[in-house]
Amino acid sequence: MADNTNRLAGIAYIAVNGQSYMLAGELTYSPGTVERESLIGQDTVHGYAEKPRAPFISGSFRDAGSLTVADFNAMTNCTVTCELANGKTVVGRNMWTVEAQEVKTPEATFEVKFEGFSGSVTEQ
Repeated sequence: MADNTNRLAGIAYIAVNGQSYMLAGELTYSPGTVERESLIGQDTVHGYAEKPRAPFISGSFRDAGSLTVADFNAMTNCTVTCELANGKTVVGRNMWTVEAQEVKTPEATFEVKFEGFSGSVTEQ
């Protein structure tokens, strides 16, 4: 995708189940599968606690006239594909949306967050 090997950030594209959507900004992803928290006592650091974490892909979408925002709330078992400016492709498989989508009318934007099982978000 990237035709300029020096470009690292900027342009990005997103598609859900092969359907492209207007990405208004702030595409974020995390392939991380665990969350750690340091366990600190009054005397020293004792170690850490670890628990599972849902990998995710999220972004700010533009509410086009042909779009039905309510459809995002119903999305489950989706494949989310992101193409980044640095040439990387991020793929999320078997993902679902979390949180209800709310449109901000000043710029016709709404946030969507897809989450999945451990290992569902990969970088290629």
